[in-house]
Amino acid sequence: MRRHPRRGEAGREVTERGAAVGRGIGIGLMYGLWKPRVLGSWRVPASGPVILAVNHSHNIDGPMVMGTAPRPAHFLIKKEAFVGPLDPFLRGIGQVKVDRSTADRGAIAEALGVLEDGGVLGIFPEGTRGEGDFASLRAGLAYFAVRSGAAIVPVAVLGSTERRGRLIKGLPPLRSRVDVVFGDAFQAGDGSGRRTRKVLDEATVRIQERLTGHLKDAKRLTGR
Repeated sequence: MRRHPRRGEAGREVTERGAAVGRGIGIGLMYGLWKPRVLGSWRVPASGPVILAVNHSHNIDGPMVMGTAPRPAHFLIKKEAFVGPLDPFLRGIGQVKVDRSTADRGAIAEALGVLEDGGVLGIFPEGTRGEGDFASLRAGLAYFAVRSGAAIVPVAVLGSTERRGRLIKGLPPLRSRVDVVFGDAFQAGDGSGRRTRKVLDEATVRIQERLTGHLKDAKRLTGR
């Protein structure tokens, strides 16, 4: 069993074992409270560094992907979620705390470390929960993809938008169907290995085209 030390707050470690535990919790939680339908999970490469680029319109998007992806995933999660007992819990299941208000070097180092070790990094490229349509992407996804050479797998999480049956705002109604659709893996870089601003900008455009195209295909496939 590999153990991957990471540089980060208080010298905490992100481990494959922790992420595997998180995946198990995600499976129990998601299949216990909702009815996930998973399509295309075979498209996630079985080994090597992978970035799961997930749309973000529900509060369960992260746990849903953690519980349905075929490999344990380390998600970049906003620091505001790491409050009270959730801080050691999220750290313990291999998630990465990030300060979105600044260039968080500790989080960047942890995330790159996950990819350097051939792991799976989960990112919400829109930065925050919204319409979940990939209309506005932050530059972080392109940076991680170009810097690490990791393949990007687009993931569309499509849940019910109906208000009936909801216990908490931002969550699909309990026991409703949630579709998780994995797309084809692709490379964001131009193959040159360069990481100039021009290369990153072009990669961001390329990524957005692939993500929005996948979301459109996923909606057509699921009838959403």
